[in-house]
Amino acid sequence: MMSDSLERFRWLDVAEGRCPLGEIFSVSFFHGLAPEEVLRRFGSDAASGSAGTKAPTSLGRLCERAGESGGFVGVLAAGEWSAAVELCGWEATLPDVAERLSAGCELVAVTRHDYAEHCFVYAVDGRIVTCFDSHVPGHRQGSDPDALNSLMRQTGTDPDGEEMCLDEPVAASFALAAGITGVTFTEDMLERPLLVGAVRAPMG
Repeated sequence: MMSDSLERFRWLDVAEGRCPLGEIFSVSFFHGLAPEEVLRRFGSDAASGSAGTKAPTSLGRLCERAGESGGFVGVLAAGEWSAAVELCGWEATLPDVAERLSAGCELVAVTRHDYAEHCFVYAVDGRIVTCFDSHVPGHRQGSDPDALNSLMRQTGTDPDGEEMCLDEPVAASFALAAGITGVTFTEDMLERPLLVGAVRAPMG
């Protein structure tokens, strides 16, 4: 494994109690969508204040609202992409939800779930192109499971391997996400203001 390719993402894969996002979270990236539109797709309306907020808020406020049961998402702009953070949640990597969230755009989503499985999803225009359990990249599903094979190799992951850096599967998935999006999800991004809203039935 190319250790230097993971250095910027190890903070997302550290042991229990050390990751600022906790043991269960998802981060999804949407190409060409503003944070307000991403929030709307999760079922909130920041513009009207319904189930959301009119003004950006902090990660701490998102933590307060999400508590231990989740149900809230915080969104921020990241260049040509928007990044959505779900604490104690994994909606963006559920296949049917990822299909709806990605309607008319490109979606990359990573879930860390210490008590179930980690997950990586790449979807385009309502279709899952490839997805896999981050521990086992060799077992992929989707309309074109091999679409990211070259990029996986470039970021240090063997697409034919039975395991993906077993000790750092989340970091490896975020390295792959960065290879697709050009967005390096760093810890200081969490200091930026977030648009926060409740996760409801995602809209197309």
